[in-house]
Amino acid sequence: MKIQKITEKFGNLEIFEKRCINDGYAEIVIFSEQLDHCSKILEDFLGPAVKPSDLEPSKNHAKVADEFGGIFKNQTLFQKDYDDIMVIAMFWPWQNGKQVTLKIGVTRRKK
Repeated sequence: MKIQKITEKFGNLEIFEKRCINDGYAEIVIFSEQLDHCSKILEDFLGPAVKPSDLEPSKNHAKVADEFGGIFKNQTLFQKDYDDIMVIAMFWPWQNGKQVTLKIGVTRRKK
C-alpha cells in the first residue's frame, strides 16, 4: 500500500503544515477540530485504533511505533498488516491543543 493512497483522502482538509510525503512515510500537521474526520479516514484503511489516546501503550505498541518516533499515553496508534508490510498511523497532539501531527509509516513486517 502506498502512503499517497491514504494522504489523498486528506486533500479536502485545511492542512497546517506538510512536512513529508513519500512512498514510505508521511508527516502532516492538521488542526485538532479535524481529528474525528481524520480518524474516520484512517479507520477506512487501517481499522480502529489499536491504541487509543489516554491508554498506556503496550510493549508491542512501543515496538511497532519505535521506528517512527515512539508512542506515548496521549497519542493514538493505528496499525494494519498487509502481506509483508505493516502500515501504521499515529496522532501526536500538540501541547497547545490546536494542532496534531499525523504520522503514517510503512515498514516491512518483522517475522
